[in-house]
Amino acid sequence: MPSLFDPIALGAINAPNRIIMAPLTRTRATEGHVPTELMIEYYRQRAGAGLIISEATGISRQGLGWPSAPGLWLDSHVEAWKPVTEAVHRAGGRIVAQLWHMGRLARPDVSGLQSLAPSALRAPYAVPEKNPYDTPRPATLDDIRQTLDDYAAAARNAIAAGFDGVQIHSANGYFIDEFLRDGTNLRDDEYGGPPENRIRLLREVTERVIAEVGADRTSVRLSPNGESQGADDSDPASVFVPVARLLDTLGIAFLELREQSPAGTFGSSEVPKLSPLIRQAFTRPLVLNQDYSLAGAQGDLDSGLADAISWGRLFIANPDLVERFRRDAPLNTPNPKTFYRPGPEGYVDYPALEESAA
Repeated sequence: MPSLFDPIALGAINAPNRIIMAPLTRTRATEGHVPTELMIEYYRQRAGAGLIISEATGISRQGLGWPSAPGLWLDSHVEAWKPVTEAVHRAGGRIVAQLWHMGRLARPDVSGLQSLAPSALRAPYAVPEKNPYDTPRPATLDDIRQTLDDYAAAARNAIAAGFDGVQIHSANGYFIDEFLRDGTNLRDDEYGGPPENRIRLLREVTERVIAEVGADRTSVRLSPNGESQGADDSDPASVFVPVARLLDTLGIAFLELREQSPAGTFGSSEVPKLSPLIRQAFTRPLVLNQDYSLAGAQGDLDSGLADAISWGRLFIANPDLVERFRRDAPLNTPNPKTFYRPGPEGYVDYPALEESAA
């Protein structure tokens, strides 16, 4: 069986190892959602990952309502991403852009627009002083057509900016995930009702992105088990197993699952993990994520459940995570207080092994 340190082909991307950097919102872009010079060093430091999945990156003003998160819909965004991807490539790395529409979780105080969702259901966890969500406007068919255009344009822009591919963010209670789940999708048109209708938006987005960048440079992220930011489903297997089968048929490069466990540190759920069922439906590379130890990760590769594993918080604190894993070296501890704080602290100042030894 392969080890975490063996190479893997993720579609057109030849990853030198199976230790993937998960997407991580870090809020170091400008208020205009333009990537900054600080981000160049952050991503360059982590180029040892088999593949970097970028932080969630907005496809449009409508879809991005989070302060200082980057975008990919303006020329200024594309130009500012170019030195980031160039730095990763010069360091021997690979990086894809995660394309993000926040749906009802897009804050109107940031976007200047009423949020958009499948149905007019306000997210339940709104804390006015922190997350001033509004009641979203149900997406019209014209809104959906515009959103499909926005995904296609963002995918084109990602390649123009030097990314090796894209990931469609379809997880964590955001726009596409809201369409997938019957707890947030109350529509009675072709995008609502039975699972095959609720899957329609993800299928159409994926087809549009594939038309722009190719199936072998397209991936998808799902969070299939349990509730996420107020989005839930009464029978997740009836939705996400067919989704996996669809994505397999479309030939995407890889599928990433963020799966919660009962003892999860950043989100927990008693709903059984769906990865065993999804593994049967999806024959292409499957990447699993959430609270993995090194031994647990290798165990899921050994069993054939996963082809690679992605880590988030450990990559925040350990820019050389692959080498630390290889040497079984001690790990730096991430500081959650600096996850979203502007500036270099807790962003580019975590020491590598050599610095730690010194």
